[in-house]
Amino acid sequence: MTILVIDVGTSSVRAAAIRPDATVGAVHQQALLPSSPEPGLVEFDPQELARVSLDLARRVLADVGPVEAVGIANQRASTIVWDRATGTPVGPGIGWQDLRTAGTCLVLQADGIRVAPNASGTKAAFLLDQADPDRQRDLCIGTVDSWLAWCLSDGAVHVTDATNAGVTGLQRGDGSDWDDKVLGALRIPRAALPQVVDSSGVFGPATALEGAPPIAALVGDQQSSLVGQGCVQPGLAKITFGTGGMLDLHLGEQRPRFDRQGDGGCFPIVAWRREGVTTWGVEAVMLAAGTNVEWLRDDLGIIQSAEESHEVASRCATSDGVVYVPALLGLGAPRWDYGARGALLGLTRGSERPQIVRAVLEGVAERGADLVESAETDTGLTIPVLRVDGGMSDNPTFLQALADATQRPVEVSPVREATTLGAAFLAGLATGTWSGWDDIAATWRPRTTVEPGAPTDRERWRRACDRAAGWIPELSALSF
Repeated sequence: MTILVIDVGTSSVRAAAIRPDATVGAVHQQALLPSSPEPGLVEFDPQELARVSLDLARRVLADVGPVEAVGIANQRASTIVWDRATGTPVGPGIGWQDLRTAGTCLVLQADGIRVAPNASGTKAAFLLDQADPDRQRDLCIGTVDSWLAWCLSDGAVHVTDATNAGVTGLQRGDGSDWDDKVLGALRIPRAALPQVVDSSGVFGPATALEGAPPIAALVGDQQSSLVGQGCVQPGLAKITFGTGGMLDLHLGEQRPRFDRQGDGGCFPIVAWRREGVTTWGVEAVMLAAGTNVEWLRDDLGIIQSAEESHEVASRCATSDGVVYVPALLGLGAPRWDYGARGALLGLTRGSERPQIVRAVLEGVAERGADLVESAETDTGLTIPVLRVDGGMSDNPTFLQALADATQRPVEVSPVREATTLGAAFLAGLATGTWSGWDDIAATWRPRTTVEPGAPTDRERWRRACDRAAGWIPELSALSF
């Protein structure tokens, strides 16, 4: 039978019905952009997120009828705190890109505790400090998957899966339990945290929906995309180019040898957990990917739509030496410099709109090559082919730039948002729609494959990143 997926990204919510042949049936989507009341702050309205999610899910059910199960894929580390009795959030949701707790991360670092500012832990502590400084209230802490499961089950289920728990900064390195040392430092009560469950399994009925189908998958968006792009065998990797850019590489049941961060800037992730068995991977992150195209559109106003970036960039064969470093929120792997800032270099009097737009697309592609190098450094593996999805995977100029920068073929997902497929696969494995991983692997049919052309000047790229680095020294001092 059909699987219903609710897929909550950073900038939109999508609900879709996925058929047993892995094709998409009815789909409804609505933009839901976070707000940024001050520089470095990223917030959203949890109640509006829940309302939109349930409304879209009900519209899909009205189109397709009863479904076998519900799967949830979500932006990770975004954090919500709510009252257990009333289900009312105590403040805004804090987005994963939010940097308001960077100072807290620095204080913890001095005490030997390393929590990244894009993780959930310090965000949860901030919300608790605002709403319950004495830690007397009966509150729930959760990421977006926890919040949606709570809302779908009318408050009966407070859970998170292993993929989401693993990026909160609140777990032990081996993923076995919450870390009491970190909880104590942040004054986070264990009782407020969700139960950690498998990514694939039946967790309770979605009583808020017609027919109360079982909630059968919870998974962070990047891990969901890994599954959705058929990377279910060790050594396969994908990059999702959405608001940010994340490379995930499947390693199997062997945990990476490093606890926090490898020499190449990757960190260990739980790729998924099923039937109590944890599958591991590594992840390399760029903090801003599609955000740079949004900047061209919404802030500079030099393109009218994201799609137009390809057409404008195509007006010039090269950027004529213009280089853009997409560090609007800092640089992720391999440097992890939160104090880096975006840089536009090599401008001349002849630099025009096409050169700048092309340079932005090529800059994101070069960062994609950085992620590949990081993952190969930290695992000793070679990634022969890149699988990609996300909004930027529709941009031919960007895809060719990525193939050129990485010097390997780029296979484009048959659906732009493979997160939706991944959550469906995990839910369907729990309910018998798919019998095993071989069934999932067989669904991979790339929409197109882009072959590499002439290599880019990677040394010049590294020099450009050097220029962008360390712009805000206080933030650049942050390490995890």
